[in-house]
This record gives sequence, C-alpha cells and structure tokens, in this order.
Amino acid sequence: MRLINTETYKLETFLNNIPPYAILSHTWGEQEILFTDITDDLENAAKLKGWQKVVYCCRRALEDGWQYAWIDTCCINKGDTTELGEAINSMFRWYEDAEVCYAYLADVPPRYYAGTGGVDEVGPWKWHLRSSRWFTRGWTLQELLAPTYLIFLDRTWGLIGSREELASEIQAISGITAKELLNFKTCCLATKLSWAVNRQTTREEDRAYSLLGLLEVNMPLIYGEGERAFQRLQHELIRSYNDESILAWGCKPPFRKIG
Repeated sequence: MRLINTETYKLETFLNNIPPYAILSHTWGEQEILFTDITDDLENAAKLKGWQKVVYCCRRALEDGWQYAWIDTCCINKGDTTELGEAINSMFRWYEDAEVCYAYLADVPPRYYAGTGGVDEVGPWKWHLRSSRWFTRGWTLQELLAPTYLIFLDRTWGLIGSREELASEIQAISGITAKELLNFKTCCLATKLSWAVNRQTTREEDRAYSLLGLLEVNMPLIYGEGERAFQRLQHELIRSYNDESILAWGCKPPFRKIG
C-alpha cells in the first residue's frame, strides 16, 4: 500500500506493518494530482489546481495526529494495470482499515457563511448538502459505508458532522437508513444494489467495479468490456451467494454512466 507522508508530501510504500492513516473520499475536479505528478516533480505538482486538495487533506490529517494519508488520485499508479486491478479489489478494505475517512464535499459551503445570518438548519445550507455531487457518484457509495469513522468536510475543509450525526440527512439523500449504515453487511444483495440506483460513473465498467468491495467479491478488471462487467459481477454473485434477491435485477446495471 502506498501512502503520502502528511509532513513531506512524499509517497512511501508499505508491504507489511501499515501505519495508521487517514483516507480521503472526494469527487474528482480539475488538475487532480496524479501518481506521476507527485513522484516526478513536487514543485511542478504544487502549481496544479489539485495540489490544494492534497495540502489541505494532509494538513487536516496531521492536525488530527496522523502521519500518513491515502488519496486515490496520487497513491495509485493508474498507468500500471496490474496495480490498478489490485487497488480496486482492495479499496473497500483500505477504507475499512483507515483511522478516519474525510468525505470532502467541494460544493457545500460552511454552515456559517455570508447571507444566512448564522447557522442555516433548514434552508439553503441543507439544500447544498442534499444536492452535493458526492452523493451522486458510484465510487463514493463504498466510501460512505466502509469506514469505521467518517466525517464530512465542507469546501473550506471545515467540519459538517460525522456520518452518525448526519444519519437523517443521509437517509433523505440516499435512502440508506441509520440502521443500514451501521449494519450494511447484513443487508441482502438487492438492498445493496438499490443504494446504487441513482449513482453515476464516468466509465461504464465502473458501474460494476465500484461495487466489488460492498458486495464482497473479487474479479479481474477488463476496461473496454462495457456492460459485460456487470454481467460478470452478477454471475460471480450468483456463484458466491445463496441469495435469490439478485435475480430481481436481471442483467441491467443498477446505475448509469455519465461523460
């Protein structure tokens, strides 16, 4: 596993004895810092728009006492197909094992902001939260559920609240109840798939790949296979589980592609 040192911003690789780490959940924006950016030239990487996200994530983790952090954009060498496949099949566990997950909502303003007259408990602030792009993406479903401790941060990296504190809002947004948030592993396959119905992925194959950890299955990644990825996932589920609820889904992926 590759982690970023929150003091030096350099990547370090750990095969065993992985140190405690914070992990970032976010939606991709402009000029994200990739593996090649952070390994080739830190000075040049610092000129890219996405560098601020790396800096603020590391700063927050360091303030919370964590020497290391994991950020998908730069901690995975996506140019290595073998590494990418291993990472996607391991990602759910990495979120599970993190000391804390920071869910960064780049499109949500702080609860105190100009024009509201203070804390806006019912109006525009909650509208921003409920309409956040983070809740529409396929990959963030596992990132919502897997971590032991997850906190939501606004666009200024200020605290919004923990997953448990925002359980009623999360239910309104995603349909996942507070009980399911705590005990999602006991839910049937159809229920888990239903949570992904309104979520989107950029690449068609990721409709299946983003569900691997949540559904507790592993399979090789074959980008370019299109809808066949979900069909392979369904066959793997039928082979691995005695759960007839999966048959209700046929071969239609539970959510759609964008871009």
